[in-house]
Amino acid sequence: MSLILALDQSTSATKAVLFDHAGALLDKASLEHRQIYPQAGWVEHDAGEIWQNTLGAIRALAARQGDRFQEVAAVSLANQRETIVVFERATGRPLHHAIVWQDRRGAPLCQRLATEGWEGAVRSKTGLRLDTYFSASKLQWLLAGRPDLARQLEDGRAVAGTMDAYLIHRLTGGRVFATDFTNASRTLLFDIHQLRWDPELCRLFGVPVQALPEPREPFACYGETDAGGTLPRPVPICGVFGDSQASFFAQRCFQPGTAKATFGTGTSVLFNIGRDCRLSSGGVVTALAWVLRGQRIYALEGLINYSAATLAWLKDQLGLIDDIAQAEPLATAVPDNGGVYLVPAFAGLGAPYWSADARAAIVGLTAFSKREHVVRAALESIAYQVRDVLDLMGTEAGVTLQALHADGGPTRNTFLMQFTADVAGVELRASDVPEASALGAAMAGFLGLGVHPSLESLSALRREGRTFKPQRAPAAVERLRAGWLAAVKRVL
Repeated sequence: MSLILALDQSTSATKAVLFDHAGALLDKASLEHRQIYPQAGWVEHDAGEIWQNTLGAIRALAARQGDRFQEVAAVSLANQRETIVVFERATGRPLHHAIVWQDRRGAPLCQRLATEGWEGAVRSKTGLRLDTYFSASKLQWLLAGRPDLARQLEDGRAVAGTMDAYLIHRLTGGRVFATDFTNASRTLLFDIHQLRWDPELCRLFGVPVQALPEPREPFACYGETDAGGTLPRPVPICGVFGDSQASFFAQRCFQPGTAKATFGTGTSVLFNIGRDCRLSSGGVVTALAWVLRGQRIYALEGLINYSAATLAWLKDQLGLIDDIAQAEPLATAVPDNGGVYLVPAFAGLGAPYWSADARAAIVGLTAFSKREHVVRAALESIAYQVRDVLDLMGTEAGVTLQALHADGGPTRNTFLMQFTADVAGVELRASDVPEASALGAAMAGFLGLGVHPSLESLSALRREGRTFKPQRAPAAVERLRAGWLAAVKRVL
């Protein structure tokens, strides 16, 4: 039986996850890495620590599995997307801390380029907003402050890439420097129509094209690895995905009109729009979902800043709950929200509003209000934001939403899942597999290896999860949503 060792390198930890050919999770190991905050708005990771944690997680898994590790047929990889690393080409040694997708230090550079009129040109090629969320302005900031790194990128001693390119380089002993299309497409340097690094955008951000990795399909081979001697023999690296696209693939959102929402600190919503690249004119971005044997599948993506983080705020800042697990019983202890709405604009509002100046508010409090209403309003705010994004996506894509798939820790909250199904007005299928990104990478690996010959074969794999069908009357949903929209209007 063929096994896949999937590595899930996320914002908080690196996991090694073992799957069988039917997609069943057999075992996993995880190691957290430090979150480095040099100053307000800056977020960094030690890429060397992440590399050591990658090897450590694999070793822990190998120690438990013993001889079964002989059955590992390939290594697959899912990773945090926009985080950027500069490292030596010869050794793989990081030359600066990785600058994380959450980092905002490139914001003034993006604002200057927008003022100069570059927003349209950047969006037309990349499908993205001119925003420091993506990699290019972080790299531009670093090279402007470190001329020595800029020279090393120019003369070939150093290279730059997202976390997948860095880990592939380390896993192959420096023999392969490559990235997958989904990660490349999150840098603001990649043309999603031509599937290549764009020379004009690279000049705009001061990044030498020759310092960037070779882009490949997620299902391609990325060399071989023995994971630092942990594996009994070298195996191919096959199946490389940005984490959000990986979970999208794991949910088998293969047809236009299917969507997934990954509930975590924030929520990433992806909506399959098929082979035609439709550029959003509103508050969502256009993403490469995947490229398979030259055929491109595109998606619209909405990024919601605060989901589970809102519940963490209730716990850590307000002390309304002692544990996030308390949120559901408190929310269901009252029949409704009592007219209370919480708009979680703690760092502005993301899609579809993109208002950096918006500030959070609790609206509709009366002498009747109690903590149960506020906790319920916090959970409801997650569902309302998902509905806002889905409405915009459906309009811009010209495609009717067929089904909504969900993954992530908050899917364990039955109230939240049912309320999201009610508000979105569509059947919601919540996955019980917590490692959706790792599973998506493994599925891509099995497809690339030919263990599964087609998307249809992958669709037949067993799904673990629960289904929630809309139960509230549409008129009742619209009354609730009118209150939400009124609350949002007050903070914009």
